[in-house]
Amino acid sequence: MLTSPQEARAGALAGLRVVDLSRVLGGPYCTQILSDHGAGVIKVEPPTGDETRTWGPPFVDGTASYFLGVNRNKQDIALDLSRDEGREVVLRLLADADVLVENFKTGTMEKWGLGYEAVLRERFPRLIHCRVSGFGADGPLGGAPGYDAVAQAMGGLMSVNGDPASGPTRIGIPIVDMTTGLNAVIGILLALAERQRSGLGQFVDATLFDTAVGLLHPHAANWFVNGQVPALAGSGHPNVVPYDKFETRSGEVFLGIGNDGQFRKFCNFVGAPELAADPRYASNGERDRNRVTLRASIGILLADRDAVELCEALLKAGVPAGPVNLLPQVLEHPHTRHREMVVEFDNGERGLGIPVKLSRTPGAVRAPAPGLGQHTREVLASLGYTAEHVDSLLDQGIALGR
Repeated sequence: MLTSPQEARAGALAGLRVVDLSRVLGGPYCTQILSDHGAGVIKVEPPTGDETRTWGPPFVDGTASYFLGVNRNKQDIALDLSRDEGREVVLRLLADADVLVENFKTGTMEKWGLGYEAVLRERFPRLIHCRVSGFGADGPLGGAPGYDAVAQAMGGLMSVNGDPASGPTRIGIPIVDMTTGLNAVIGILLALAERQRSGLGQFVDATLFDTAVGLLHPHAANWFVNGQVPALAGSGHPNVVPYDKFETRSGEVFLGIGNDGQFRKFCNFVGAPELAADPRYASNGERDRNRVTLRASIGILLADRDAVELCEALLKAGVPAGPVNLLPQVLEHPHTRHREMVVEFDNGERGLGIPVKLSRTPGAVRAPAPGLGQHTREVLASLGYTAEHVDSLLDQGIALGR
């Protein structure tokens, strides 16, 4: 059956219902991806709000930009889930839901009578329950709290990032949180695909620790073979040479030369074909063994070049290279705009675009992040609550709305 224009505009996940009990980053990033591609996501916050609403400055009308960046396209209700009436609302939401995403401390959902094995699997057999956690529920670290930087440290990522002067260094973005969010999306989509065959949901377990360990390529693969602990190499690659950062007269550039053909093109472009002919640099293995002398030679060849002009010319010549841009240079770059990787809402707020482009059913950025409890009345009414009952929940502090 062909997809109608209306269905295509709605996104690939149109009709999917998601209840989002998560907060901070991993869970909300997961559900934002789902919502960007058409899923209907209801974010459930405590009456005090997701803590990232306060993670500023900067702020927009009292809400931190951190929160705004990972909560667009969602409806928002505020409930006190420590109270029976608040949990009853969640159960009503789950009656028609396909996916539940949460990142509470292990055991919290079970304490509330919302555990997957004991309650949700039997009551909602088609439900996919995704939990984002630090270390999972069992094992030596089971149930321990986890944050991105802790996972970077314990999972070995810091140990391979930095140089001898800096020592092990935290990666400058919350890469573990965000990749765990991506893993959660993958797990949910896998479970949805399997549900088409079995008709049953399942539990999806995405942890920061597993994600961090899973990102250790190629360092883990190298260690399995040679048993050598990776040394800090700054921006250099442990296996590929030259794959590193170099100075020019107008800034730093990164050369990402991945094979011998690209190396020959580079040498010819910079007027040094003798480097490609040198037996010390004839293959990647030889270049790796002689990386120090090769790096020094390349540094001399690039020292008087203009960074942007050099990289543009190298790309045209088929050699991967790019200037080391600051954030404004990235977000204002013509190709960033061409790829629609910066979007603007009607209220003037801006955000990052959608990195995965689908030809027939593309994602869409429809609405900015909601206010706390912005849709509480609307959602409760859709669940069959009368206006009087909603007012009672608000008056008792079980719900918060506008």
